[in-house]
Amino acid sequence: MSLDPSPANATEPSLLGLTLGGGGAFGAAHVGALQSLFERGIHPDVVTGTSSGALVGAAYAAGMDLKAIEKIALDFRWGRIARWTLSPRWGLLDSRPITAGITRLLGEDPPIERLPRRFGAVATDLRTRRAVTISRGPLSAALRATIAVPGLLPPVRIDGRLLADGGMVDNVPYRAARALGANRLIVVRLHARWETVRMMRTVASTAELASDPGVVLIQPEMERLAQWTMRDIPRLIDEGRRAADAALDAHARA
Repeated sequence: MSLDPSPANATEPSLLGLTLGGGGAFGAAHVGALQSLFERGIHPDVVTGTSSGALVGAAYAAGMDLKAIEKIALDFRWGRIARWTLSPRWGLLDSRPITAGITRLLGEDPPIERLPRRFGAVATDLRTRRAVTISRGPLSAALRATIAVPGLLPPVRIDGRLLADGGMVDNVPYRAARALGANRLIVVRLHARWETVRMMRTVASTAELASDPGVVLIQPEMERLAQWTMRDIPRLIDEGRRAADAALDAHARA
């Protein structure tokens, strides 16, 4: 699979998709992977993500500079996306700080369809227990939905559906990227410890991705790195870059 842009005489555009998996603080590894892609002149057209992968993916799809994205990751605290609520109903925390943060960074809470790159945040429909790709409407609503861990953060109602954390049903939403038009994929899968408990099909999905000639699979190694605190953010960024370099070098040799 070539990662180069489509030839000028191609009859149909060849869109490169980027899928970023969820995993709490492990999502900082996505920043290093993006840096590796940028240094090689690889600029995906379509971005999908779940949970922390959607947060990083949204910043990239919005056209933010990678140095700015890295600074956000290095300075990140959970209070940037949630705060304690005095009137809990669906969750202990209130995720509305995301809206204020997006407005501060981008100057507005933009509709997803106006972002420079196609973007989809994947959430779980709590009624049907199926994945839903949010690719239209306010960016903040999509991000609040994809990170809404049940009991901790409140679900978000969009188009009549009650949506929560996408990682419950699809922590590596590469099919969403294909549905948005990507026919070549770069997938960054994070090794989140809880996947083996609640997502037994992850192993099968990883094997499917690894054997797909249309996919470059990047798998940062998270052993002994913190998933729910910020202490290892610099190391996670470095590991994301290392894993991306290794996967892309292997792809170039193939």
